[in-house]
Amino acid sequence: MTQNIYDTPEFFEGYSQMARSVHGLDGAPEWPALRALLPDLRDRRVVDLGCGFGWFCRWADQQGAAEVLGLDVSHNMLERARATTQSSRIRYQRADLEQLQLPAASYDLAYSSLTLHYIEHLADLFATVHRALAPGGRFVFSAEHPIYTAPARPGFVEDAAGDRIWPLNQYARQGPRITDWLAKGVVKQHRMLGTTLNLLIQTGFTITHVEEWAPTAEQLAAQPALAEEQDRPMMVLVAVSR
Repeated sequence: MTQNIYDTPEFFEGYSQMARSVHGLDGAPEWPALRALLPDLRDRRVVDLGCGFGWFCRWADQQGAAEVLGLDVSHNMLERARATTQSSRIRYQRADLEQLQLPAASYDLAYSSLTLHYIEHLADLFATVHRALAPGGRFVFSAEHPIYTAPARPGFVEDAAGDRIWPLNQYARQGPRITDWLAKGVVKQHRMLGTTLNLLIQTGFTITHVEEWAPTAEQLAAQPALAEEQDRPMMVLVAVSR
């Protein structure tokens, strides 16, 4: 079963204070790049894998989606999502993505934001998503970049000249990483970028876009703190079609 770290009080409290939790999609700097990968959602059936507070579910509904299913393993996340959602076209359900089952050809878009790096059996999830998409359906997701997940002790350090660097090690050693992020003992799954992309290909998806996300010049001007995101990719954005 997926580690349900989001129901840990310390973790949930810290996560709730993050900009993307307070301001939703507008608080996520990668959102404009992700949004550009999405198809027209009018009359489309949408599933959000790891829906969190339901921000994307509500956005998809506003874009005219016929129905939206938000899935998350966290009771806390789903409780907040339901409390802030009014549309009858949105449905939330507790689900462990490691054991997910969805009806065949039941969705036109599968979406996931910063969730897949928690999944141990990613090939099984990709197969489930592929079956659940109608022919021509799209799968768009973001995940932590493997350069971000690989280090044994993730975090910027200064070199002898005082320059900020990201120390990279253990990149080819794939598997779980235990980190302290908002709480102690958070388990993430590290995979090389090629591993994830090849899993998609082997599942039968056609890759249409891969982006190692970095802030734009306009974003840097508005939020100078994003400058460190130019020193290493924190996220990878991927779009595939069935």
